[in-house]
Amino acid sequence: MSGRLADKVAIVTGAGSVGPGWGNGRAIAVIFAREGATVVAVDRNADALAPTVDAIRGEGGRVEPRVCDVTDSASVAALIDEVRRDLGRIDVLVNNVGGSHPGGPAQLTEEAWAAQLDLNLTSVYRMCRHVLPVMRQQRAGSIVNIASTSGIRWTGSPQVGYAAAKAGVIQLSRVVAVQHAPDGIRVNTVVPGQLHTPMVEARLAHQRAGGDVQALLQQRQARIPLGFAGDGRDTAYAALFLASDEARFITGTEIVVDGGMTARCD
Repeated sequence: MSGRLADKVAIVTGAGSVGPGWGNGRAIAVIFAREGATVVAVDRNADALAPTVDAIRGEGGRVEPRVCDVTDSASVAALIDEVRRDLGRIDVLVNNVGGSHPGGPAQLTEEAWAAQLDLNLTSVYRMCRHVLPVMRQQRAGSIVNIASTSGIRWTGSPQVGYAAAKAGVIQLSRVVAVQHAPDGIRVNTVVPGQLHTPMVEARLAHQRAGGDVQALLQQRQARIPLGFAGDGRDTAYAALFLASDEARFITGTEIVVDGGMTARCD
């Protein structure tokens, strides 16, 4: 199969979606498959994963669905062992799992804080911990971690656990990139801004706009200099570039995908 990821095996976590449309994980999985990868589409929810799998197979792509909870170490270890056994190698890892919880330190319970770090940051560590030995043995690999503009700027809502975790993802990526550069492994981060993904309708509008989806979309769009909201496909194309051999000389850095939002002063 031809394409920018031809004959590569790519694991994409969080490949399901909370609703119709282009979430980051679904878009990454579909676009990677279009570019020739065998996509190991991972999610903890089989029902959320099914439409992604159907979309890839409907286009003639290659996909291996796997149910795995990336907050569980045993589940992650079993997943990587299975992929290595069944597919022989892991060329690309995209760590896409994440989700926000509102509140600053005075509002966020210690339990919620710990859960935010586990979901958004420790999950990346767990996947890297088990995938890196495979890539080191191959002497090649590309890891793309999905962070958020919340990790580099105030983006309109107090969500300190999420913001701290996503900032951690960016620095984790830089450190691992330098450590494993001699092994032929590249590690980079995509930093999406306020995209219109299914999460807007499923969760964020209820948290921030009293359930008014259009009001939230207007608030978010007003912050974007380009004047429109991207979606998961914009994240996916940035991840595709970083995963591909076109980015062979790029490691330890970030691509911000936000329509210019974080470059603004107001």
